[in-house]
Amino acid sequence: MPTSRVLAIVTVFSMIPGGILSDIKGSRGLETQHLAQKSTYPQRRLKRSWIWTQPFVPEEDPSLGVIGQIKSDSDRGDLSIKYILTGEGAGNIFEIDEYSGEIRKLKKLDREEKAFYVLQAQAINRNTNEPEEPQSEFIVKVQDINDNVPQFQNEPYVSSIPEMSPAGTTVAQVTATDADDPMFGNNAKLIYSILQGEPYFSVEPKTGIVVTSWPDLDRETRDEYLVVIQVQDMLGLSGGYSSSTTLTVILTDVNDNGPTFQRQLYTFNVPENAAIGSTVGRIIADDGDIGINARMTYSLEDDLEESSTFIIKTDPVTQEGQLLLAKPLDYESKRRYKMAVEAINDHVDTRFLPLEEFKDSTAIKIVVRDVDEPPAFVSPVYEWKVPENAAVGTVVGSISARDTDTHNSPIRYSIDKRSDATKSFRIDANNGTIAIVKALDRETSSWHNFTIEAKEETQNHLSSSVAVFIKVLDINDNVPRLARDYQPYICEGTQAGELIQLLSAVDVDNPEEGHHFYFSMVPEKHINPNFTIRDNQDNTAGIVTRRSTFTLKDRALYFLPVVVADSGTPTLSSTSTLTISVCRCQPAGHCPTAGVERLLLSLDPGLQTVLGILVCLVTISVLSVLMLLLRRHKRKQQEGLDVGLKELELPDTVSQKVLHYGETGGRRVNFCQPAIPLHPQPRRRERRLRKEEVRASIRMSLGESHFIGPEDEVFRQFILDRLAEADQDPYVPPFDCLQTYAYEGSGSPTGSLSSLDSLTGETELVQPLYNPRAHVVKLSPWCGSGEEDTTF
Repeated sequence: MPTSRVLAIVTVFSMIPGGILSDIKGSRGLETQHLAQKSTYPQRRLKRSWIWTQPFVPEEDPSLGVIGQIKSDSDRGDLSIKYILTGEGAGNIFEIDEYSGEIRKLKKLDREEKAFYVLQAQAINRNTNEPEEPQSEFIVKVQDINDNVPQFQNEPYVSSIPEMSPAGTTVAQVTATDADDPMFGNNAKLIYSILQGEPYFSVEPKTGIVVTSWPDLDRETRDEYLVVIQVQDMLGLSGGYSSSTTLTVILTDVNDNGPTFQRQLYTFNVPENAAIGSTVGRIIADDGDIGINARMTYSLEDDLEESSTFIIKTDPVTQEGQLLLAKPLDYESKRRYKMAVEAINDHVDTRFLPLEEFKDSTAIKIVVRDVDEPPAFVSPVYEWKVPENAAVGTVVGSISARDTDTHNSPIRYSIDKRSDATKSFRIDANNGTIAIVKALDRETSSWHNFTIEAKEETQNHLSSSVAVFIKVLDINDNVPRLARDYQPYICEGTQAGELIQLLSAVDVDNPEEGHHFYFSMVPEKHINPNFTIRDNQDNTAGIVTRRSTFTLKDRALYFLPVVVADSGTPTLSSTSTLTISVCRCQPAGHCPTAGVERLLLSLDPGLQTVLGILVCLVTISVLSVLMLLLRRHKRKQQEGLDVGLKELELPDTVSQKVLHYGETGGRRVNFCQPAIPLHPQPRRRERRLRKEEVRASIRMSLGESHFIGPEDEVFRQFILDRLAEADQDPYVPPFDCLQTYAYEGSGSPTGSLSSLDSLTGETELVQPLYNPRAHVVKLSPWCGSGEEDTTF
């Protein structure tokens, strides 16, 4: 049948249902509109039906023109009806002739872009501008043509199946789609076929499922296949479209192969001095499988004697059998080893092979090569003990080494000089006997460590060495001593039975049972009346007072010998004399001068001399600075007083010098200042001291004042001479600044050095002042300095 006649028949049958439905829909719309307008408008005519044909438009049709017509049954041809088209594509894709109702297509359509268009048509009276027909909806369908090529989805296709799979095993499913209308003709009806991959694979034509068509595909023969699949529309008829895709099929491994040795005997050579754990050789069994299916374990047969000398391990990367040395080799003892090795798969699968096919065995032969080896010591290390009082020449021990080779060369011994720092031992070069050559002292070195070398008397002179450790045992050859240089002191007023010092001792010896010291006093005819030693039986002792009348005035130092004995055999002891100082302690029991006195007493004479010179230099420097400051201060005050005297116009009967005393706290230092004159005095001849006298005075006051006291005759004579000079000079004002010395002492028999108290005769210069307090003199009448008091 011609194509045009077929399309006409299809068009007619498609239009009949559409017209009937349009009439029904138009009728209902008219009734609804009539009821809605019944109350407003007067009685109108009954609904009339639309007259049109259902339009169909072939896609991709380039021709433009009328595709259909709509018409109202009230249209009499007088052009009084106006047709209006609205909806999808109205105006740009479709247009209507407002007089005839013909619908025209304005452009080419694509069903895959839009399959149908929904439009609305209206018929309006041009005179009354009222609808002649209710608005009606109709559809313009786009007819499909085979203009699209089928396309595969989710490309590329890759699938895997186990090798040895049976025929009919599903490999994958390919899927293609066609954009044409599947409901119209055969445009979108697809069919699959294989272009490449037969006879191993096939595809179901309608579903695209790819299956195996060849049984027992072997991965070891071929592990990958490329299958080309074609899809056609229109059920593969001529005039249709087609496309193709590829499917990569990978065969995964299964354990269908067992290990196989390519050689029946492996031979290796190894030197006899090979280290334990070194690799002797490698063997491998081939297995066509991969991954977990190729893993295998190598083992030596247990019934062979050599299985304990060597071990075999499996290399996890290469799956090789690594033969390792487990015990030392000796060419002289055994020169050849032979053993069997078995390889077996770790994972077996009896679906493909019987169990015995998953293992294989081979033989290994190992030949030991002879090596000239150095001497071997009988012991890997030597350790001896020797007492520190061992005599020179005493044998400590003996070293032994032998040549393990067959020729058994002679060996000579020596001590490595780089390891022997003390050189206290020697070794016999022939028999390895070690003896003492120097006296040992454990306190100097308790261990002697050195290296002994054994060397063969051959052309190669091979040698080896061994470490020797000699421990020096202790004997009681050192006397115990006090732990430190104790400088005890005792406070005035200490009661009998009080502990003034805790003693401990040290001993450089190291007895195994530990130290135990005994403290005592030196045996004398008479018991020490001052102190005693109390042994606490815990390696400490205390110095305890025996009386309560210790005063610095009676005695400043006490000497106490202390005997310390150890518990060794024989017992050794030492005597140390402690110097106990008497001190005027503070309320808390602290002696402020004890540290200085102990330091001075502990210094050697040379250091004391240097320290004394430094003290003298510092003192002289300070005195010089003070004298300069005092002289400058006097000069300024003198200038101020001269101005004041001129204004006061005092009489000549007033003396030209006054005294001014100022308290400085603690020790009193007084400076003389010129003030209001008291009475005239004759000019006094100044006495200049010779340089020798000045040096002697400074040396005595600074260098000896720390070591002499009021009981010393030189000191007493010095004080008397200074007092006489002050008493016999009637022109010396009553002040003490020039009579202050480095050390006056406590309870000095000379009393005060002030000329106020020492002057016994009557004088016309100064009248004594009355004061009810005998020890306080108020000097304000002379100095005019307020209410200051000075205590003597």
